[in-house]
Amino acid sequence: MKKAVLFFLLGTAISFAFNYFFLDSENITLDLFYAVALGLSWGLSYYLDTPEFSIGQKLLISFSAMALLVIVGTLIFNLELAIPAILKFSTVFVAYYVVASVRSTKSLRK
Repeated sequence: MKKAVLFFLLGTAISFAFNYFFLDSENITLDLFYAVALGLSWGLSYYLDTPEFSIGQKLLISFSAMALLVIVGTLIFNLELAIPAILKFSTVFVAYYVVASVRSTKSLRK
């Protein structure tokens, strides 16, 4: 669990720093929201990367996280601005498991 939190914080910090320093940012709150979405996907992917969770559980937890991002994003901004957070989340989440699937252990933890 500690490493998953570390991945969340690291993913959030790297994403926010990249957006803040290299892209023209007009809305720091929105950049932070997108960074949290990316960090959440990275940390959650790592956390769920164990045989303790079935595929169904992994899907349910990841869809719940996406729903939470949509709800929070819609409350803070609007639905149009919340949707890119879902795209960032799902891209990182799927990429994590695609890379893990080509390894012999089927995990990036081992």
